[in-house]
Amino acid sequence: MSKKSIQAIRGMNDILPSQTPLWQHIESTIRNVLETYGYQEIRVPLLEATELFSRSIGKVTDIVEKEMFTFSDRNGDSLTLRPEGTAGCVRAGIEQALLYNQTQRLWYLGPMFRHERPQKGRYRQFHQIGAEAYGFATADIDAEMILMTARFWQQLGLDDLELQINSLGTVATRVAYREQLVNYFSDHYNELDTDSQRRLQSNPLRILDSKNPNMQTLINAAPQMLEYLDADSQAHFVTLKQLLDQANISYHVNPCLVRGLDYYNRTVFEWVTPQLGAQSTVCAGGRYDTLVEQIGGQSTPAVGFAIGIERLVLLISQSALQIPDNAPDIYFIMVSDKAKSLGFRLAESLRDALPKLRLVTHCGGGSFKSQFKRADKSGAKLALVLGEDEIASCQITLKYLREKRPQISLTQTELVDYLSNCEL
Repeated sequence: MSKKSIQAIRGMNDILPSQTPLWQHIESTIRNVLETYGYQEIRVPLLEATELFSRSIGKVTDIVEKEMFTFSDRNGDSLTLRPEGTAGCVRAGIEQALLYNQTQRLWYLGPMFRHERPQKGRYRQFHQIGAEAYGFATADIDAEMILMTARFWQQLGLDDLELQINSLGTVATRVAYREQLVNYFSDHYNELDTDSQRRLQSNPLRILDSKNPNMQTLINAAPQMLEYLDADSQAHFVTLKQLLDQANISYHVNPCLVRGLDYYNRTVFEWVTPQLGAQSTVCAGGRYDTLVEQIGGQSTPAVGFAIGIERLVLLISQSALQIPDNAPDIYFIMVSDKAKSLGFRLAESLRDALPKLRLVTHCGGGSFKSQFKRADKSGAKLALVLGEDEIASCQITLKYLREKRPQISLTQTELVDYLSNCEL
């Protein structure tokens, strides 16, 4: 009796070799920009104490209430696969003494986990690249974050992204605004959907983030946070807008932008696109000046963002942008055991001389014809052929696979020089 094959867990996807070049292109492009701005990579665990997320994200958020992968280990401790990257960075910063009386610019990359209903652009294991800046209280760092993300899109060739910004003020501001919001939505209680009715007393700001089309008129008529900002938050927001204007960054002030995590204050922002349907947010972030103290450290201003890599992959895949591939430059065909012995040595000498050369040596045996079929299927631009004739003449044959050009014979020295000047 045959055994049933084991499949990937729902919402957790394989990224195949045909797909990884685009992922690598996105990651390396963003990594390079981050490093030019002076951000340094930090790597934190996938698994953290559950309390870290309930204390930082907020106990009445959807993430903590419904979406986290949480379990007890053998010691009875409650552990959670990280649903986002900021809390772990803050925990590491406190634990490793990176934050107090210091400034830090950090970035991270890796998988996150949320038990959501899988759909296009939203998965249970998803990947984020994000940045965090600690110890900066002024709006210039907020602007730097936004300018840096704008440079990502420029470098990736994306031009259909809109920047939305808002200010959530201080904790005190939000308390006063919260009261007004509860009063307003209580007067329209029967017009709220089930989720919003549940959130009315526990987290009314999240009602503003509802995607229910039947509630948009009601939400748009609600009191706006910007009307309740304290003087310092107003000045911070004005400075941010001035810096963006001076840098020619277009933006839309969205008074309903509140973000899904409780720790945000003052600046919040999102880059959105109409190209991805319901999952329109590609990058999101903002300021969280109270989070470090909330987790157990000294009071430290902070700001950051995270980018959903899956959504960038979708966005670029459905665009007219040229997507990189992982095809080799050369496929090395070796006909006979003697040719293989000499060929492997030659292949290594080519790799020594040309470190960036993508060279695949044929393995697994087979006739000359079958090896050529493999070479063509590999997508390589060139084939090198080493057979009895080439061994006798101390030369190697170079054949173009993608262009109609005559094959040529070269000595090993001539081959290195030829490939050095060849556009591969």
